[in-house]
Amino acid sequence: MEMAHKQATLQITGMTCAACSARIEKGLSRMEGVISANVNLAMETASVTFTDGLTVDDLIRKIEKLGYGAAVKATEEEREKRKKDEIARQKRIFWTSCALSLPLLWAMAGHFAFLAFIPVPGLFLNPWIQLALAAPVQFVIGSRFYVGAFKALRNGSANMDVLVALGTSAAFFYSLYLTLDWAFAAGGHGMGDMPELYYETSAILITLILLGKLLEALAKGRTGEAIKALMGLQAKTATVIRDGAEQVVPADNVRVGDIVLVKPGEKVPVDGIVTEGFSAVDESMLTGESIPVEKKAGDRVIGATINKTGSFRFRATQVGRDTVLAQIVRTVEEAQGSKAPIQRVADQISGIFVPIVVVIAAVTFLVWLLAVDPWNVAAALKSAIAVLVIACPCALGLATPTSIMAGSGRAAESGILFKGGEHLETTHQLTAILLDKTGTITKGKPELTDVFAAEGVVGQDGLLALAASAERLSEHPLAEAIVAGARARGIALADPERFEAIPGYGVFAVVGGKEVLVGTRRLMEKHDVDIDGAEAVLAALEEEGKTAMLAAVDRTYAGIVAVADTVKDTSAQAIRDLKAMGLAVMMITGDNRRTAEAIGRQVGVDRVLAEVLPEGKADAVRRLQAEGWKVGMVGDGINDAPALAAADIGMAVGTGTDVAIEAADVTLMRGDLTAIADAIRMSRLTMKNIRQNLFWALAYNSLGIPVAACGLLAPWLAGAAMALSSVSVVTNALRLQRVRL
Repeated sequence: MEMAHKQATLQITGMTCAACSARIEKGLSRMEGVISANVNLAMETASVTFTDGLTVDDLIRKIEKLGYGAAVKATEEEREKRKKDEIARQKRIFWTSCALSLPLLWAMAGHFAFLAFIPVPGLFLNPWIQLALAAPVQFVIGSRFYVGAFKALRNGSANMDVLVALGTSAAFFYSLYLTLDWAFAAGGHGMGDMPELYYETSAILITLILLGKLLEALAKGRTGEAIKALMGLQAKTATVIRDGAEQVVPADNVRVGDIVLVKPGEKVPVDGIVTEGFSAVDESMLTGESIPVEKKAGDRVIGATINKTGSFRFRATQVGRDTVLAQIVRTVEEAQGSKAPIQRVADQISGIFVPIVVVIAAVTFLVWLLAVDPWNVAAALKSAIAVLVIACPCALGLATPTSIMAGSGRAAESGILFKGGEHLETTHQLTAILLDKTGTITKGKPELTDVFAAEGVVGQDGLLALAASAERLSEHPLAEAIVAGARARGIALADPERFEAIPGYGVFAVVGGKEVLVGTRRLMEKHDVDIDGAEAVLAALEEEGKTAMLAAVDRTYAGIVAVADTVKDTSAQAIRDLKAMGLAVMMITGDNRRTAEAIGRQVGVDRVLAEVLPEGKADAVRRLQAEGWKVGMVGDGINDAPALAAADIGMAVGTGTDVAIEAADVTLMRGDLTAIADAIRMSRLTMKNIRQNLFWALAYNSLGIPVAACGLLAPWLAGAAMALSSVSVVTNALRLQRVRL
């Protein structure tokens, strides 16, 4: 029997570079019962899928055994407090390290002839004073590097801590050796010529690395602004009607079924259905759509949106973790915590990088000691230390996740939800966009426009009465339009004695003892109804972009009813934007070819796939893929779900059904097509940003190592460059948060 799968997201502490996240990921993945593990260095989280045979405690123990801390992921408030406390602690440590290191830096100025004009107090040149200043930095403030290096080596791997511990220890202990040699040479009084020491190298290195980590933490904090902004949208209180009286309660206390009163200017606290009242609601914070949306009885309202004008009451249908806002926050968190396929390159490099660097540093030391500057330990040591420090793969590990966090967060602020880093990456590869017609290109609310009755059957009103009565039990938008049109004309409707919906064809019903068929040509052919006299009228209506439905009474052709679904105001412009981006734009619909092509001409699509049955949409996607297209499918209906799943990227219009949204890779909270171009643009910009980060991180290490090995880079400069490389990667990623969509 197959075990059930469980998921857990853990907060990780103690990671310093990409090698750390790679080691935790590898350690978890090797556990029996773990199906997948994804460790995100930027978010400091681990997302694990595992079987019932394991518990969260087992995962935590494994991570702790690897040398890191782990806990069940805290709430946003707890994480925020922990982050602030950690930044405050890092600041204290950094400034303490600064205070101890600056005198050593001042003393270092005395080693350089071109800085001879800077007066250095003799006190700071004394080896014992330098030792007293450097030792606390090395062994108290720098203890984290020794602890991290020990844990890493104990588990048979190496990380940034190993490089820093090796580099700074080499400088410190070599200086300690020179100090003791100086002391003993002077008869134990320490009165001889002052030796050239390197205490400042170890102390300044640690200080600069701490500065880099502090700046990195501050910058990384900004990549999570989107989540904080979304969380801040929540209403704090709600006015509920209980026992006939209004009660103001915390929004978290609203229960499903509660009647909630919303007054002008207030936020809607939870999701629900309006029961009475009328208003306009600003949904821009979730959809990006600036125009307020009118709400009346029966309409859906979403928590965190703002009521602008009138008052209304609604029945709560989703509360707490089930609200749209909570789902959006979860989607963004999952996207930010997931990996794009491009990150695998960085992970593979990081996994083997540190051991290779240690070997390069050792070779550098020996080459300098034996060949370049024979037996000059100081020169050999400086070059080896510079190699160790310059090569830390911090920037490499941050290159992808920080861009994913910033890009997906900015997209979410504009009402575009990527469900994972892999979807954010794949979206930029699309070459064709396949648009469902009804509800996607069009408004999805067609209206009755024409009624043509065949002579000698039931007459125009009789035809409309039978057709509308037959369609009463259908949930299809076209059926609703016929029913609404009949009622608007004051025609009385009857309840059908029998009803059958035939997907892709139409309906069959028995009304007042008469058999009524309403639907397509194929429906008429299927029931042997002669429609020869209808073709000219059908063609004329379809040329106008209307959907014409044939009607038959007792297997005799009775006439035509036509409806029109108007195109959304933004559709034509959105399609022009997509074509300007080099994409082929196609439309797919179950409508007949004439109607479909009329709509297609109106909005300017490149290709029309018409008369496609619901089950055929996924096959149409696969045929396009076989032709070599990378297909992005955009839809909003239940019948679009298989096609959304089959496409390279499925995009669900957020105003559509939950099934479509669930099947899609990207959710467009806005109800128009302009969001498609924005989603593709955001994907392209994010991937460009990731490539920039990876290029500079790899180029930095590739160029920095030989420069350091040649002795052209002082160790403290290598430390500064290493620290700033991580900050530059995060800062570059943050540029995505300023993208205008």
